[in-house]
Amino acid sequence: MGLGDLNEAARVFTEVRPRLFGIAYRMLGSATEAEDLVQDVWLRWQTYDRDTVENPGAFLATTTTRLAINNLQSARVRRETYVGPWLPEPVDTSADPYLGAETGNALQFAVLMLLEKLTPNERAAYVLREAFDYPYGQIADILQSNEPAVRQLVSRARKHVAGERKAPVSATAQRELLATFITAARSGDLQALEKLFASEVASISDGNGARQVSRKAVVGAVRVAKYIAAFSAWWWDGVEVRFITANGQTSAVLHRGDETLAVLTIDASADGIEQVLWMMNQEKIAAVS
Repeated sequence: MGLGDLNEAARVFTEVRPRLFGIAYRMLGSATEAEDLVQDVWLRWQTYDRDTVENPGAFLATTTTRLAINNLQSARVRRETYVGPWLPEPVDTSADPYLGAETGNALQFAVLMLLEKLTPNERAAYVLREAFDYPYGQIADILQSNEPAVRQLVSRARKHVAGERKAPVSATAQRELLATFITAARSGDLQALEKLFASEVASISDGNGARQVSRKAVVGAVRVAKYIAAFSAWWWDGVEVRFITANGQTSAVLHRGDETLAVLTIDASADGIEQVLWMMNQEKIAAVS
């Protein structure tokens, strides 16, 4: 293999790399795992007989998707030992514009959480179709299936996502609600908090067993308001808030001095805030904080 060959291989790979990362991240919900997977695809591409590949972009997307399906199966086993709720790893989409550029679909936390409940093949079909607009025939080739079966996978996945999640509010409304929520949470104002919530609101914290991080979701407007008001007096002391765009929506990085406490965001519908997501696993939030 000549150096020219390898340079050409690198050029081709670099061109499609953003898309490969976009597929892997949406499949795994973890930027770290997606990076590792894309690196693995690059190593395979270097040693592959590339002269036999007619369409490198399609070949690399296929390799990425199939590896992600395998990875997802082992990730599920790993997550069984995770302490408390598991939330996706946030990605700063303003710092990483290509992730949201092609299409911001299937990036939002609420959607990624729902995709966790799909089979790996349903998830792959949904991601390739909804986020990257792949033709059904090409998805069938990638999944070693047929077109009618793939249409069914996508349809089932769409129904699951649409059925489990109310239509989200606009990006501006979501940002305003998040800022209003932080103000109410800081002051521990029970009534102000309750007013912001949909009746079945859930507060979900991901700390993988870290101390002072709730290991169970708290559900219901009254319970969530009481829960958040209970730690308002001490937890927010000296906390500074910096807003970022993570996964295509406004999120707040909460820090006290040099210590990042959490990445916080909300998902909201016309009924109010549906989910309050506290990402507190330091390994997961290091990149965006």
